Amino acid sequence: MNQPLAYIHPQSKIARNVVIEPFATISKNVVIEEGTWIGSNVTIMEGARIGKNVKIFPGAVVSAIPQDLKFGGEESTLEIGDNTVIRECCTLNRGTEATHKTVIGKDCLIMAYTHVAHDCTIGDSCILVNAVQLAGHVSIDDYAIVGGAAAVHQFVKIGAHTMVSGGSLVRKDVPPYTKAGREPLSYAGINSIGLRRRGFDHDKITEIQEIYRYIFLKGLNNSKALDLLELEMAPSSERDEIINFFRSSDRGVMKGYSQR
Repeated sequence: MNQPLAYIHPQSKIARNVVIEPFATISKNVVIEEGTWIGSNVTIMEGARIGKNVKIFPGAVVSAIPQDLKFGGEESTLEIGDNTVIRECCTLNRGTEATHKTVIGKDCLIMAYTHVAHDCTIGDSCILVNAVQLAGHVSIDDYAIVGGAAAVHQFVKIGAHTMVSGGSLVRKDVPPYTKAGREPLSYAGINSIGLRRRGFDHDKITEIQEIYRYIFLKGLNNSKALDLLELEMAPSSERDEIINFFRSSDRGVMKGYSQR
């Protein structure tokens, strides 16, 4: 829709059926695909790549340059997947030379006042509740939920199907299928309700619980727990995903009950 009260740079690439409300600003080097809605007073800056049927609510700033003093003006992007919703006043920064992109996946809900910094990667079907603050290079896997006003340290990884409590200070990695809460951030059980909602059966949930009993509830250090898991539990995609997550963690993983 051609909206005369919006500013649309002639070098932007916008599908015919995109709706752009009054007073939106769209810069050059922007791509917006079919069915997307851009609310009033949205600012979309250079490097935005916005998928199909995305909704961006008033006041959001999309693809602003990184808040990183090392940024030298290099070309980079901010990618938003199909069917994602960006609520009011979110600030989403594009990448730096480290990865050249910030990525938000499909079917996500990014609630009001959330900040996603440079070089972050957010998977599909994630929810970031109001005022979540992600520092640079944060990685969040599919179906994760981060509660309101949580602050996530740079380079932290949050695994798939996790639930992070609102107001948390996330300084360490959060492994998949878990709930995380308290201060300092600690293991609070597996996300059994979320797993059931996503089709995990009773036997699989029980298996994941047993994996985390080895890691967090038996008083073992992580290396010993992982070795025992490989020896004593049958291989499965979930077991291997959890083991690989721990072994690939650079920042270290949040603590369990027995380690607090």
